[in-house]
Amino acid sequence: MSFRRALALAACGLAGGSALLSAVVVGKQPGRGSDADPRQGSSSATAPPAAAAPPGLLLLPPSASCPPAPGWIERPAANSGYWDSNWDRREPLALINLKKKNEETGEEELSSRLSHFKAKATRHIFLIRHSQYNLDGRADKDRTLTPLGREQAELTGKRLASLGIKFDQIIHSSMTRATETTEIISKHLPGVKKVSTDLLREGAPIEPDPPVSHWKPEAVQYYEDGARIEAAFRNFIHRADVKQEEDSYEIFVCHANVIRYIVCSCLLQSIEVLRLFS
Repeated sequence: MSFRRALALAACGLAGGSALLSAVVVGKQPGRGSDADPRQGSSSATAPPAAAAPPGLLLLPPSASCPPAPGWIERPAANSGYWDSNWDRREPLALINLKKKNEETGEEELSSRLSHFKAKATRHIFLIRHSQYNLDGRADKDRTLTPLGREQAELTGKRLASLGIKFDQIIHSSMTRATETTEIISKHLPGVKKVSTDLLREGAPIEPDPPVSHWKPEAVQYYEDGARIEAAFRNFIHRADVKQEEDSYEIFVCHANVIRYIVCSCLLQSIEVLRLFS
């Protein structure tokens, strides 16, 4: 899958509404990217002027104007112009002890040793945001799906069933609205295992910029939620295990910020890019 195709698929589930679908394919090695970060700029008087924006492209302010990314994020510089093939720490070459290879087996053994660590299958991941829910609920248990939300989940379940795909599992947030969405969807996918996890619960991984009036988490929440959602990414979003023989199809039912975070991370983008999502 090309970089542009992956981007198109990843973005399709984030364009407004609820219970929308996107897919991220994780498996075979992508080509090296060459897209540079459009956010060019410097406060130095001797720095060259930024290139003019092509028609329809909005140039963003210099990254220095935004707060730094949290310390737990390990992403290459956005303008580095290359793809980090070890993005999930499962790159075959990174799993081999090169010193041992050179001293004991010789260079000619590298190819055969790499084959033991290469993924043979591809994981197909479908990201689904929960359906519309009751915003007036004070506690999570009170934020149940609205009638429209239940209808959205029914339509999503029917759509997934119509794809003719044998899904392996549904992994969902333990929050009420995501659990209810999963229960409705699963009626159309009988026999598919369901797994609940707190890692996919909604949260605030980074402070909104500009600020929003309707949601103002405490500063400590950004620290805690960001680390938790990063843990969810590392646990669930990675290439297929070397022991996996056949392609797999997995559904994740979670929340807007979690999906935004996963998409940014899959594209090796700074978490600051999350602020640009509607």
